[in-house]
Parts: sequence; C-alpha cells; structure tokens
Amino acid sequence: MKWFAGFIAGAPYCLVAMALSALFLTGCGQQSSANKKAPPAPEVAVVELKPERVVITTELTGRTAANRIAEVRPQVGGIVQKRLFTEGSDVKSGQVLFQIDPAPFKAALDNARASLSKSEASMTSIRFKADRYKELLQDKAVSRQEYDDASAALKQTEAEIQYWKAMVETAGINLKYTSVKAPISGRIGKSNVTEGALVTANQASALAVIQQLDPMYVNVPQSTTELMQLRRHLEEGRLNREKNGHNKVRIFLEDNSQYPLPGELQFRDVSVDPASGTVNLRVTVPNPKGILLPGMFVRAVVEEGVNTKAILVPQQAVFRTPKGEPYALTIDGEGKVQQKMLALDRAMKDKWLVSSGIGAGDRVIVEGMQKVKPGASAKAVPLGAGKQDSGQNTAPPAAKSN
Repeated sequence: MKWFAGFIAGAPYCLVAMALSALFLTGCGQQSSANKKAPPAPEVAVVELKPERVVITTELTGRTAANRIAEVRPQVGGIVQKRLFTEGSDVKSGQVLFQIDPAPFKAALDNARASLSKSEASMTSIRFKADRYKELLQDKAVSRQEYDDASAALKQTEAEIQYWKAMVETAGINLKYTSVKAPISGRIGKSNVTEGALVTANQASALAVIQQLDPMYVNVPQSTTELMQLRRHLEEGRLNREKNGHNKVRIFLEDNSQYPLPGELQFRDVSVDPASGTVNLRVTVPNPKGILLPGMFVRAVVEEGVNTKAILVPQQAVFRTPKGEPYALTIDGEGKVQQKMLALDRAMKDKWLVSSGIGAGDRVIVEGMQKVKPGASAKAVPLGAGKQDSGQNTAPPAAKSN
C-alpha cells in the first residue's frame, strides 16, 4: 500500500477524493456479491416406476372363413325335377336338396332284381344235376366230361347270382343318389341349377355350396420376426402362458366395433409362406347369431402372454436423440439429473413398455424437464403434487450416446 500512500501525498485533493470513492464502491460491490444467495434447484414432476402385471397382445389383420365348406354335386346324371330348399337358409345334414328323375334308376333296379331271381331259380336244378352226376360217375354211368360240364354250370350259376346281387345293390345306391342330400349342416347359398336342368355325375360345377358358420374361423398372418421374439421372451421368463394354455383373442370388425364374443387361438401353421415371410394363425370365434360372414376383414388382438414384472414409462417422458435413440431423464438419490438410454418394446396406450435401461424404483421426470439437463440438480416432486407448466414438454439437451 506504499504506492497508494505516496499517491495521496503527492496528488491534488480532487484526485484523492475520486480514488477514495472508487475504493469504497468496489468494497461494497464485493460485500453485496458475497451476501447474494444461489438460486434454488428447479422443481420437476416425477413418477416412481413400479413393476406391473401386463397382458401382452399382438394386433393382426385377417379374414373370416367358414369352419366347414361342402360343395353339393350330383353322383348320378339326370334331369332335376325339384329344388327342395330356400336359398340362404339353414339346412340340416341329410336334408334332401334336389330331386333327380328316379325313373331310369328304378327301372335298372327292377331289371337287376329280375335277373337275380332268374339265376336263383335255375340254381336249384343245376345243383341237383351236378349232385346226381357225381353219384353216377362212381358207377361209371356217365362220363367224366358230362360230370365236369354239370359242375362248371353250377359254378357259373353261383357266379351269376353274386353278380346280380352286386347289380341290385349298385342300382339301389344309384336310386338313392337321385335324392341329392346335404352332406353337412350349415347355411346354403344360391342354387346354380333350376328344375329341368341336366346334371351329370361328379360334374365340375357345384349345384350349391353349404357353409358352416358357427364357430367361425379367422385366418391371420404373423411375421416370423414377431414369432421368434415371442418365443425368446417365453424362454427368458419375461412372459408367462395362461394356465389353460389357450390364447384369448378379441375381434374388431371393419367399422372398428368390437365383436361381443371372444375367440381362441387354435393353432399356428407349421410352415412359413416364402413370399411374405409369415406364419398363418387360425382363430376360432363363436358365431351363434351369424354376425360374422365368410370373407369379412377383421382385426384380431391376440393375447400372447402375461408379463408380471413389466416396466411402463409415460410416453411424454421419453425423448429421442438426433440418431433416434430413446432416452428418459431420472432423478437419483442425490438429486442429480441422469440420462437413461432405453430399449422400447411396444406402446401400451399412453405408455411405453421398456425392455431395458430403466427399472423399478427409478424416478422418471415427466414434467419440467425443459428446466434441467443431465448432471444438473433438481428437486423431485410427485406428479400432480406441485404446480408444473401446463404446456407441452420440450426435449432437454440429450447427452451424446455411443
């Protein structure tokens, strides 16, 4: 301070006064800065994560199909005399649908029966003749040739009787086939023939088609990627199957309304479609009122399993880096903001199902994250307890991820 004392001794009075004033103001500024308090840590709303029981579902699209389909075709040829059903109605198995003219088949049956009776009538005399020739052959009253002829005639007559019995049975079957019956119970569509039409046995075009609509099948494709992921989660214990072993399925119609009755996953196909890389799934759905019709486009929500320790994070708390990697901000035990990189499984309504990166007990920042950044201090307040900004959250600066 010797230089300052010398300055005062040799300087004019006005300069000394100015120097003292500057020194006094500097000292007051330092004292005011020292007394100023640090700003409080910003408040952020957090949610503490807890494991939840979640039913894992997969939504697939597909089309409905009848569980049984029968194309009605004639097994004999002839003229259609009658159509004995109403188009679009329900028919029973064994119900007569068409009547083909039975006259020629009845005549064939009568002819076969007459021929059988003729052969049976001649059988008696031929058998007696063969027996007599056998006794006379021992006394050498007839030649060996005569006995052989009588024996051959007997065998020929026996063969003719068997032949005509078969012809009688065939003619009877053909006569029954003139009444074309429903092979299964179900709903029959339009008739492709009318009275007077000529039909042939086993023709290419069907007379009508019967479809059994209760229960109804829903065929949906599932990608092999989703199938392998599901199997991996089951093997790792992330998912548990229901005790009954059946996967429940909810059906949504084309107008986005939910079908009232749930279905069950019946089976997965054993082969993969090489063109699409998918495996077909078959769902069985009760259809007692006939609401579902074959060929309808539906959405099937299949319950794949149950995750008893699922971690769900609100979607508003998840942001993405410039590379598209998801992350969330958490508050640790010391009140510091931490950035956690996440692995997301799927969206569950307004939350994300997290596979890894965060766990139970972590406090995730849901509101006020625009006020903080990783590494800064923050005051955690349970969501809804404090007054947070009502506007949408803005993504905080994300730390660079490897």
